Amino acid sequence: MVNFISPVAPLFVPGSRPERFHKADASTADAVILDLEDAVAPADKDRARDAILAHASGLKSLVIVRINAPGTNWNEADLDAVNRLEKVSIMLPKAERSEDIANIAKRTRRHFPVIAQVESAIGLAHLPEILCAENLVMVAFGSLDFSLDLGCAHERLPLLAARSELVWRSRAARRLPPLDGVTTNLENPTVMEDDASHAAELGFGGKLAIHPKQIETIVKAFRPSEKAIVWARNTLGAASSGEALRIDGEMVDRPVIERARKILSYSEAGRRDG
Repeated sequence: MVNFISPVAPLFVPGSRPERFHKADASTADAVILDLEDAVAPADKDRARDAILAHASGLKSLVIVRINAPGTNWNEADLDAVNRLEKVSIMLPKAERSEDIANIAKRTRRHFPVIAQVESAIGLAHLPEILCAENLVMVAFGSLDFSLDLGCAHERLPLLAARSELVWRSRAARRLPPLDGVTTNLENPTVMEDDASHAAELGFGGKLAIHPKQIETIVKAFRPSEKAIVWARNTLGAASSGEALRIDGEMVDRPVIERARKILSYSEAGRRDG
């Protein structure tokens, strides 16, 4: 398994906009995703690739390069460019088979950490094998393309089953919790708050951001609330006394104690579980 620290609020930046790279790096995002795919027009792919090669090594954040999907005209050139960089990870869009991840190592002859974006019904159907791919560290939900593929609304209820499957299958495969897809509404902060909280409650480990102003909201959603932290401390305090107690009407038994420990652990790391 390759070494990788899971980000909570990674921020997308178009690869064709190098003037934004260092601004994103200076933001509160815990990773910067330099995008060669959807955010870059076909005519600008070469220029974006060159910009990433020129600037990526100067960024202090965790750098993830989203390459173009397998089978496109740009995929191999993207991989050849990334292969010239050090200390970067790869985000693979439109992942549908484990071979898509394996081909990265075959092309580069290196073990880059890979985040696979699940963006289609085929990708979700093949999720168990994708999660077993070598060098894969986690998956991310491409909710916009997924809803387009299914012909369903890009809303919570139609996508609930897919989101839940990403979470529990990631856990079963002993992978990091997945990243939720983007929220495109930049005008109403309540939409982002609700979307991020929904993802955190389902068990996602973080959420993709497309604007710096979304980062604080995402991080807050995945951080244990003060109420949860107080509950966890009270629960562990009761458990240490050796008494069989109820906390807020809940029997304090082993799973409850473990959950309390997890909340306090996540509070130090900025994650959420409750």
